[in-house]
Amino acid sequence: MNMAGQIRGLFQASPLTLTLNVLAIGLFALIAVPLLDWAVISAVWQADDMTGCPPGEGACWAFIGAKLRLILFGRFPYDEQWRAAIATAVMIGLVVVSLNPRFWRPWLGPVWIGGLAVYALLMWGGIFGLSFIESSYWGGLPLTVLLTVVGTFFGLVVAVPVALARYSGYPVHRWAATLYVELIRGVPLISVLFMASVLLPIFLPDGFTPSGLGRVMAGIVLFFAAYMAEVLRGGLQSIPAGQIEAARALGISYPVLIGKIVLPQAFEAVLPAMVNLFIGALKGTSLVVIVAMMDLLGAAQASMADPNWIGFYVEAYAFAALIYVMMCGSISWYGRRVEKTLSRARAK
Repeated sequence: MNMAGQIRGLFQASPLTLTLNVLAIGLFALIAVPLLDWAVISAVWQADDMTGCPPGEGACWAFIGAKLRLILFGRFPYDEQWRAAIATAVMIGLVVVSLNPRFWRPWLGPVWIGGLAVYALLMWGGIFGLSFIESSYWGGLPLTVLLTVVGTFFGLVVAVPVALARYSGYPVHRWAATLYVELIRGVPLISVLFMASVLLPIFLPDGFTPSGLGRVMAGIVLFFAAYMAEVLRGGLQSIPAGQIEAARALGISYPVLIGKIVLPQAFEAVLPAMVNLFIGALKGTSLVVIVAMMDLLGAAQASMADPNWIGFYVEAYAFAALIYVMMCGSISWYGRRVEKTLSRARAK
């Protein structure tokens, strides 16, 4: 239905529905008009310091302009931030290419390996004339993107065997997977990150302890893998038992049965829930601030510490929120697109 048809349908509804629609439009206007005035009309776009943004006026976007590089790149050395920008673009480009079925070819794996090598080279440096930068200085948008991609990809890699173990008929596998899932789901992400940062150096032998970034990535992967495994288990249970029995009767091997019959249907059944978990993983990266890492939200908070720019926390959080909304909206849009594609494929 086009926009004109939607508008006609809005006013051709029942009196109660029409009243509710008018109230909703009025409430939206009540909120949107002062918000537009604050964010655009009365906003201050250029100023040298906080004196150029008098109290009671509109948003001070000059503060964002002055602190943009700090918000986007955190503590990454100022003169080397071009490396972080290119590395982030490479990572996002890899994700975009991987989400397009036309590029699902054998060469995609080597492309990912090469892209990750370029990312590591740009972020760490130490060769080809690039200065070495410790991962503790990584922050802002590059760190958020990295943790999201690693958490969701390797979370899925761990979640699939865990879900299959919970779904299997072997008691030992099922009990071990259940213990892992219930243990991780019983604690918040902030506890998992803290335990990964503190306990891994204790349990692992000397020389095998990962860096602070590695410990954080391990905690995020283990946490979201448990949730993904439980969601995927629900998808496995939705598959009719007759399909599995028929496949076994035809002599189809277990790997083929799982890879080509069971898992595709399970992922399709739980696609909305998986998209929700991916969005949760993106937003959950903001908790790494408790282990002294500065993601996008942490960098936005750090930008408010400048004595020349005090009191502009609303603008800082609003700018960070805008970036999060754009990223989460992109994930949600892609999920809806996949759902529509699958629906059209089933209808044929």
